[in-house]
Amino acid sequence: MSSRGSENKIILIKRKTRLEELVVRYNTIQQAQFYIERLGADFSDYLSEDFQYRKAVETAVTELSAIGRLQVLERQHVPNFIFGAGDTVVVLGQDGLVANTLKYLQEQPLIGVNPDPLRWDGVLLPFRVKEVQQVVTEVLRAQRQVREVTLAKVELNDGQSLYGVNDLFIGRRTHVSARYQLELNGQLEQQSSSGIIVSTGLGSTGWLKSVLAGAAGIVSRAAQMQHAEAEQTARVSAEIAAVSAGSGLAWNHPELYFTVREPFPSRTTSAELVFGRISSSLPLRITSQMPEDGVIFSDGVESDYLEFNSGVEATVGLAEKTGRLVV
Repeated sequence: MSSRGSENKIILIKRKTRLEELVVRYNTIQQAQFYIERLGADFSDYLSEDFQYRKAVETAVTELSAIGRLQVLERQHVPNFIFGAGDTVVVLGQDGLVANTLKYLQEQPLIGVNPDPLRWDGVLLPFRVKEVQQVVTEVLRAQRQVREVTLAKVELNDGQSLYGVNDLFIGRRTHVSARYQLELNGQLEQQSSSGIIVSTGLGSTGWLKSVLAGAAGIVSRAAQMQHAEAEQTARVSAEIAAVSAGSGLAWNHPELYFTVREPFPSRTTSAELVFGRISSSLPLRITSQMPEDGVIFSDGVESDYLEFNSGVEATVGLAEKTGRLVV
């Protein structure tokens, strides 16, 4: 073991699992299980994920304690933690945890470890738990290559600032339009949009990829629909053209259209069913996998919402009644 390994700290960053988040919300595992299974969802997946992650944490703690002074830090404490100049940081979690940790560091090396390679893609998690001791030892001896990562930074005229590892989002927390003036290279423009995404090189495979995948998927799906059935081609083409031109569809149009905003393709997710029609005989069904903060609201009114959390299934279709507007 190197002398540096005994002098400098190793900081292990961990997070709560979906099961732990549910227990925080419902107080006990039994109550969380009752809630999930009552909705017809598979609770065993939550248990399996939690077991695997706890096992990975235990292994990492054992391995890292053998080579240096170890401190385990929960994700929520990272923003207020003061990292030492000589600390080595190990992140055990998903890619998002790596990014959320990296922006609080000051050039300390960060090692991303994948706790469950069969579950997570781990673009920023190149190492397995069984490799952590060797990798950290090599980092402490300056025997591992370290890649530089360009960060984004936004500064306000009141002195506040924020860093971004993958991207920055400038817009509204709600889903209604954001209005602003944009200036670039001396050109000014007033805009209204759902927000601005500023992606770094590292983030180009994240949110930016989602935006591009969504746009490409909509174009591809729309083209497929236009050629799916001969008798529908002309109508669908006309409808898409009308919407694109801004004239829209008739107020009593007998179908709905859906688009998926910024889908992210990965090992466990796809980005193909991103655009389509919903009719009285063909509803759209969605099942939530969000432990908390999932909502469904209409017409931009976020204060009037339905909770849409883990296990809840939503069916979207045409209403049994129609509205009547005096014009």
